[in-house]
Amino acid sequence: MISAAIAATPEQVTDHVAFYQAPEFWVLVSFLLVVGFAWRPVGRAIANALDNRAEGIRARIEEAVHLREEAQEMLATYQRKQRDAMKEAEEIVAHAKAEAERIAAQAAKDLDAAMLRRERQAMERIAQAEAAAAKEVRDRAIDIAMVATRQIIAQNLPADRAALLVDEAIKDLPSKLSVH
Repeated sequence: MISAAIAATPEQVTDHVAFYQAPEFWVLVSFLLVVGFAWRPVGRAIANALDNRAEGIRARIEEAVHLREEAQEMLATYQRKQRDAMKEAEEIVAHAKAEAERIAAQAAKDLDAAMLRRERQAMERIAQAEAAAAKEVRDRAIDIAMVATRQIIAQNLPADRAALLVDEAIKDLPSKLSVH
């Protein structure tokens, strides 16, 4: 029939069939009815699918916002902890410097005390050495004086008088030795 409609002239087509009698019209009407009846459930399904998808996107956005807020809170917490750690580290460094200065001052004080002690010990040793040297000089002088006295006495005194002086000197010797 389509081939007849194509082969027919325009006057023949208009004379021949009314529009509602053409099968194409009824195909169009049935197509529109099917689309109209199908539109409601399909439209609902599409709307539900779009609503579900929008709800999923909204949930993901809310989750992302929540995660972002958590991340910002964690960042703030870690920044606070870092500041606290830096402050504590500065306090530890300051305490260590103060302790080092205190230890250095104590070491200097101990060194000064040790130097004074060693100086005192050296002075005592010098004094002992001087005393020993003085004693040695005195003992040597005494020995020389005794030898010289003996020689003078032996040359100038008679033998009986020399023996008497030697005896007296021997008697006085313990008292003279205890004085030194």
